[in-house]
Amino acid sequence: MVEDDRPPTPEEMLRVIEEQSVATSKVLSGNPLLLYVPWGIAWVLGFGALFLHHGLDGRPYAPITQMQGVGVLLGAQVVAGSVAAYGIARMNKLVRGDTSARGAMFGYAWFGGMFLMVIICTRLSPLLPPEENGLLWAGTSLMVVAVLQMAGGAIWLNWPMFFTGAWVAGVNAVGLLLGVGWHSLLTAVLLGGGFIVAGLWLRRRR
Repeated sequence: MVEDDRPPTPEEMLRVIEEQSVATSKVLSGNPLLLYVPWGIAWVLGFGALFLHHGLDGRPYAPITQMQGVGVLLGAQVVAGSVAAYGIARMNKLVRGDTSARGAMFGYAWFGGMFLMVIICTRLSPLLPPEENGLLWAGTSLMVVAVLQMAGGAIWLNWPMFFTGAWVAGVNAVGLLLGVGWHSLLTAVLLGGGFIVAGLWLRRRR
């Protein structure tokens, strides 16, 4: 028997199994650069523009209107959502059965939560001043993100996903208490920057 024809040792078989397990786990957990970084960039740009409009003392730091800031935020979020959807679609191609169904229901939960948020904000917006109106939309949308991130972490036992949801909830709560300018600043820096760092760290960790 030549050297290349010898049967693999138990240690070699175990190493191959571990390598394949790690590779499968990477594929099924998705690419964090697609799932976290785009949202971080969108929040840095969008909420950064809103912060420049509102300022911390009610005086704008740049000639940006509220509608322009909202436009930057919405446009950036559309791009981020498209990139994240691409990453999720790549991940879901490789799963079947209960895992696929769980992912589909989780996606519907995102749609349902955001749809209900739009209905609530549309109903309450006319009752509030313009600045509080913007705070209502920003705060409720981040609330949906926080709750569903934590729920997704619980469903898939994904601690980074759960902790990012908890981070969104905490920063959102502090910003809402401090006011619209602080909320925009904290969201841009701590959530936008935090998601970028989380995506890069998770990618490096993989």
